[in-house]
Amino acid sequence: MSDIGDWFRSIPAITRYWFAATVAVPLVGKLGLISPAYFFLWPEAFLYRFQIWRPITATFYFPVGPGTGFLYLVNLYFLYQYSTRLETGAFDGRPADYLFMLLFNWICIVITGLAMDMQLLMIPLIMSVLYVWAQLNRDMIVSFWFGTRFKACYLPWVILGFNYIIGGSVINELIGNLVGHLYFFLMFRYPMDLGGRNFLSTPQFLISECHPMWRFLYRAVNTKQAKDLSGLQLHLDFRTDRPRRVVSKTGHWQQHRHPSASQMGTQNLPAPCESLQGN
Repeated sequence: MSDIGDWFRSIPAITRYWFAATVAVPLVGKLGLISPAYFFLWPEAFLYRFQIWRPITATFYFPVGPGTGFLYLVNLYFLYQYSTRLETGAFDGRPADYLFMLLFNWICIVITGLAMDMQLLMIPLIMSVLYVWAQLNRDMIVSFWFGTRFKACYLPWVILGFNYIIGGSVINELIGNLVGHLYFFLMFRYPMDLGGRNFLSTPQFLISECHPMWRFLYRAVNTKQAKDLSGLQLHLDFRTDRPRRVVSKTGHWQQHRHPSASQMGTQNLPAPCESLQGN
């Protein structure tokens, strides 16, 4: 049990709480402690009965059963892998920016869910995070099942097809990819690559609230784990050829460009998809 506890505490803070909620809420519904009917996003109940918790519970709930258990576990794995990579890679040391990305994607998915009567939002949010990671590391070579190899930018669409085979639907994955593309375009591609206006910026209250909490949580991590993780962050961070925003010591936003993936080499990773191992 101590090994599981150490592993859980090694997960970055935001990903850790997201992962825990995505395990706890389905478990509560499975055990019957609360009726799963209260977890779904039903537009009528949310808009007219003022059951305002439904967008939140629909984000974490998934009906786990004999026919859906494998799909749930696969997407839980994707949540852990790619949220961890983003939080410790492109968003390293910037928890407010990562939290803002999740909030922006979540709000877009909730609005889409209400308009399209999507009752569960877990998969779209996970896919939106995976899409952003894939675009920030688009030239990395990844391995999938059966030894297939391709660039990371194609990974969201490969997973869309994979989930269709095991789940029978692509709407959730498609919505997640589109929302992830919207965030990536507005935050990175349009202002940085196309020289356009920056439409998205992290609210100041998130920055002021997250930085003290982040310092406290970081000190709580074992020193050896922190050193190992910091080396991994540096490795993953330099795998993208896209510029990213960083906060200087004076608190001002700056931009810099990493060496391209072709200059740094590629990474071959085991199935079912890439792991956190370096070369």
